[in-house]
Amino acid sequence: MADIGLENERLIMEKLPEYIDPVKKKQALQETEKIFRSLEDMPQRSKKWQDFLYMPLLTKPKTDYHSVVPVTIEKSNRVRPYWKSLLDQALKPLDEFELVSVADYGAVGDGKTDCTEAFKAAIGKGNRRVFVPAGVYSIRGLKLPSYTALIGSGVERTILKLADGAPKKEKLITNQNYVKGNQCLKISDLTLDWNVERLSKNENTSAGGTSSSGITLAHVQFACIQRVKIINPGLHGVDITSIRYNYFGDGRRSVLGSRFVWVDQVEASGFGDDGITTHHSDDVWISNSYLHHPSGRAHEKGYSNSNGIEVDDGSQHVVLSNNRTAYCFGGVEIKAHATSSAASDTQIVGHYSKQDNRAYNFRHIGHHRDEDRYSQSAYSIRATYLVADSPQKTELYVGSAPRALVVSAYQKVAVHHFVAIETSLEKDPIAVSVQYRANQVRLKNVQLKGYERAGNPIRIARTTENIKIE
Repeated sequence: MADIGLENERLIMEKLPEYIDPVKKKQALQETEKIFRSLEDMPQRSKKWQDFLYMPLLTKPKTDYHSVVPVTIEKSNRVRPYWKSLLDQALKPLDEFELVSVADYGAVGDGKTDCTEAFKAAIGKGNRRVFVPAGVYSIRGLKLPSYTALIGSGVERTILKLADGAPKKEKLITNQNYVKGNQCLKISDLTLDWNVERLSKNENTSAGGTSSSGITLAHVQFACIQRVKIINPGLHGVDITSIRYNYFGDGRRSVLGSRFVWVDQVEASGFGDDGITTHHSDDVWISNSYLHHPSGRAHEKGYSNSNGIEVDDGSQHVVLSNNRTAYCFGGVEIKAHATSSAASDTQIVGHYSKQDNRAYNFRHIGHHRDEDRYSQSAYSIRATYLVADSPQKTELYVGSAPRALVVSAYQKVAVHHFVAIETSLEKDPIAVSVQYRANQVRLKNVQLKGYERAGNPIRIARTTENIKIE
């Protein structure tokens, strides 16, 4: 597998040369943090007795309104969130477990033999490193118990493919126990083929909820997904999530979410909804990944909100570093549905968006307009070194005009070092739109290239407050 991280770094560096310099990168992050800390905090919401009405339905009030410490830049120029050492320590025992091969349990990598039972036997009750030799292995979905490492021989050599008879709801890989939760999982060095060809050509590819994805980790603590390629998943490539999504209103989150999960060097394409997504989970790190060319088939044709990376409902303290997206509806979307809490406290360090319709889209649906309620949870975004290369119209969402950056409803947003490049034939292209009650937004070192013919490439709506763009 080619080093995705190096290619992402090269592309960002072409537009923002200082990105390659660890000293200058550190200084830029310090400036972003200075801007961010100058903005007002989100007013904390006091608990009310109504908050506890839906506890049996696996939801809880949102009580965490703080922003974690900024990421650090190592001498190697790599980003490191504060909890990385905790993850390393938690996963260390995996290196000492017994190494077994699925071939020793009867798995045959001929692409035809159903190897599900052989994989189950090799995985056992956990406390194992499970090696998958080169080959194509037909399976009907795997569930990993705690303290399990599933390791292939490389993304070009080891392929796990859903069997032709697998139902639409099947996840290729997930954790074993959603209610009790699982911990210490590692998935690396393989390709996952969701086998969308087993469905009819025009069929919706998702079965709803958390189903139909390549990898779903629900109620998992301490996990690493590294050097994995995911092909044509019905819903998401990777979903780091709680066991059930929350739709009981803004100000509430689902319980039993995931925490301390690192997704690194993942390539996903052909996804029905999003490439990598998070829901109601804390401390998630997505790095060095490439998400591109979604199918959008989880949605009605022409109305597909298919994003490369989506930090979604109720997510908290998420770090995105050195990633790339291409030909999606949204490159990076930080958001929530109207009936859930917004994702809060996201840090982005380095992202290259190529011909996504909305390169960067920060919004809380249903909390935009004058007649809507103000969002109680859409706040805290720090972003440094963003490139929006040629936003374009898309058949995924036919009514959406191209934008490099859109901020809607979010409060306390600091963006530093932002480049937007316009190459379309739009008559009056808009690069940046700050709208719909956005508040406390600062954009510094903004470069707009190719927007010279635009009458007003930066739009700030009258309903916003305290917006400053340099």
